[in-house]
Order: sequence, then structure tokens, then C-alpha cells
Amino acid sequence: MATKEGFNGIVLRHKGLLFAVCRRYARRGLDEDDLLQEVLVVLWERREKLMSIASTPQQASWMWRVARSTCVDLLRKEPPSYPVPENFDAPDEDTTLHRDLHEQIALLPEPDRSIVTLHLEGYEYKEIGKKLGMTKNNIGIRLMRIKERLKKEMIK
Repeated sequence: MATKEGFNGIVLRHKGLLFAVCRRYARRGLDEDDLLQEVLVVLWERREKLMSIASTPQQASWMWRVARSTCVDLLRKEPPSYPVPENFDAPDEDTTLHRDLHEQIALLPEPDRSIVTLHLEGYEYKEIGKKLGMTKNNIGIRLMRIKERLKKEMIK
């Protein structure tokens, strides 16, 4: 079922997802604005496919995959080079736990990963549900289950 919403409307509706993906990869040495621009170019090139997907969680998932693939491709083309300072110390425990948690979140299947990402960005359950085509209650239940799953993984 094709959507009557234009390209700009779809991108604006899913801007939180796109920003989240770009922000995640920007931490690995790439510029967030550059990543977002490249993602938008790829989405524009694939706009027929984007417009053919109804406003559903599948549309958000597809956009997430396109954005992630675009960022990964750019990262492969230009791997970041970080100068290591002379007084480099190993990361403290908090930083390691934080990194481990984000790695576990990255391993979550869609749309769970999107739900957690949007929740961490400060979106309310109702807003998350609207973006992903789910109910507020469904988001609450899924988040509770995701948190339990992450706790179990972090304890291992």
C-alpha cells in the first residue's frame, strides 16, 4: 500500500531514528552532519521503495537498516585515525560498562533497538509508539522486557 505522504514528511516523521543512527556512528570518528547528509542522499535515491512501504514499523525498520548500512559503508571507506596521547590510561569501569551496554543495545533486533534508542533520547512512550506504529502500552511492556533481557546479558 503506497503512502500519500511525501518524502520530506516521511523523513521528518523518522528523524529521531536517523539522528540516532548517525549519532552512534559519529562517535566512531565520523561527522554526524556528514553521515546524516549521506543517509538522506541514499534514502532519496531509494525513495520509490520508501514511498511504497506503508507508514508502519516496517518503514521505520527499513529506514534504520538503510541508515545503518550507509554509515557502516562510510566507516569502511574512511576508517578513523585517532592519535593516542602519551598519557593514555585504560578506560575506567563506568566507561567500560557504558560501552558494554551500548554494544548489547546494538545487538537487539528491530524494533526493540529503536524503542530503546528513542527512550534513551528522552521520547515519551506515546511518541515512540507513534513513530513505530505501536501503542503506548505495547511500548511500555516491550521496554520492560528489553530491560530485563539487557540486565541478564550484562550480568553474564
